[in-house]
Order: sequence, then C-alpha cells, then structure tokens
Amino acid sequence: MVNNILLLIFLFMTDILPAVVPVELPSVQIQRDDSLQSVPLNRVVHLDIILPPGYATSGAIYPILYMNDGQDLTRLRMTAVLDSLYRQQAIHPFVLVAIHAGDRIQEYGTGAQADYMNRGSKAGLYTDFVLTELMPYVRKHYRVSTDPAQSVFAGFSLGGLSAFDIVFHHPDRFTKAGVFSGSFWWRSKSTEAGYRDETDRIMHDLVRKGPYSPTLKFWFETGTNDETSDRNNNGIIDAIEDTTDLIDALVKKGYHREQAIRYVEIEGGEHNQKTWSKIMPDFLIWAFPGQ
Repeated sequence: MVNNILLLIFLFMTDILPAVVPVELPSVQIQRDDSLQSVPLNRVVHLDIILPPGYATSGAIYPILYMNDGQDLTRLRMTAVLDSLYRQQAIHPFVLVAIHAGDRIQEYGTGAQADYMNRGSKAGLYTDFVLTELMPYVRKHYRVSTDPAQSVFAGFSLGGLSAFDIVFHHPDRFTKAGVFSGSFWWRSKSTEAGYRDETDRIMHDLVRKGPYSPTLKFWFETGTNDETSDRNNNGIIDAIEDTTDLIDALVKKGYHREQAIRYVEIEGGEHNQKTWSKIMPDFLIWAFPGQ
C-alpha cells in the first residue's frame, strides 16, 4: 500500500515539474565577406568576420582585431578558442576580421622595401589596402571602434612581420601588434653578399631609424622548434634570436620591456597553426582583457 502511494506521488510530481533543458550558451558567429575589391592589390580580398556573442542584438561598438592569413582560421581552431574564452569571461568582446592571403610572398613583408630577393615587393600596396580600403570598409559594414586604442593587428610568420610593420609605422591607427613566429630574419643582403645581423635585418633597421610612439604595445611568440637554422652558431635558433634582438631594439628605442612588450617562448613550440592555436588565448587575453 505504501509503495503504491509513493508511486502515485512520483508520477504526480513528474507531471507537474518542468523538464530540465540544458542552457546553450551563445557562441561566436562567423560570416564570409567577399565584397571587397582592392584597387592597389587588383583582386577581391576575401574576409572571414567573427562576431562576438550577442553582436546582433547588443547595438554596441566593439574593439577590432585584424588578422593576416585569415584562410587559416579552421586550423587555428579560432571559433573554439574564442567560445572557450567568452564562456570564461576572460576577454572583452571584439570583432575579428580575418584577411585571406593572396600573393602572400609578395604582399607580406615590410612596406618600405622588399628583401634582397625582391620578396615583399607588394607590401607597400598591401599597407595601402589595409589603411585606405579595408579599415574604411569594415567600419562602414560592422559596428567597430575607430579608436586606435581599440584596434589590434596580428599575424603569423611572414604575416606577423607584416602586422608588426603596419602597426609600428601607423600608431595613429593601431595600438597593439601580435606576432606569432615572426619572420624577422627579413634581410636586405644575402649571406654570400656579406650579410651582417647588425645592419642588414630590415625590420630591425626600421625600428632603429623609426620614431618612438608611447601608445604602442607588442606581443611576440616563438617556439624552440620554430626552425633549426643558427646563422652565427651560438646555440640559439634564428627565429628566437631575430625576435629577441628586435625586442632589444624596441627597448633601446624607449619601449618598456615589461609594460609595452610581452614575449612568450614555447618549449617545443613549432612553426605551425597547432602551436599558434595553443598560445592564442595568451595573446587574446593580453590584447582584449576581460572586465
């Protein structure tokens, strides 16, 4: 009799209690934008736009991250990385503009000059595209800030060199640069022609001769397995030494080593999207810290 009463009570309660439905947290939204025709680059520039959770309904103006090699978002696991950081409230919401590469070896580099093999011959045109076409286009079509303090540029390898070069020379447009395994070996002279570290690394020379801009901040990453080359046989691979030498040049220029620069060296880190994806949260939290 007691068991029957308990069964009736259980059945009654299951009828009146609402079912427990898992709450699905909002996630980032990715949009493909193929509408930007560049005059200086003479091509359509494909963009992937990643919008933060709540973008469609908030009406807010967001900080912005421009990223070279935008075609690699999937291999970087970018949406998963962002969703995780947003769930943790580790980052402030921002809009990501991922710029697909075109003639990569020519469009990425240093705008002031190509390297000794004439690679990067279109880097000046690419800078022109970013400043005069891309940024106005994005500001017109997406709710992003026009404040340089909320504008960041990042890239990987040669795209990292490009991002650094653009930010360093345009503090009126950007405040932060993120460089993953940057190609700071970029040089004006071959080893056969008498290359010297002290004079012939192009970006280092541009930093030495360039102005100091107190608003700028820089984030750098290298991996101990980025490469095996060691030009001067000092036991430090070139990828690390070229980066740390550039940091030294920035410090000598006036940038505070702790306050304006973050350097992350990954033991076992390689020159690939897997490594860069793993360290991506560190960069994003540095660039867009949560409240």
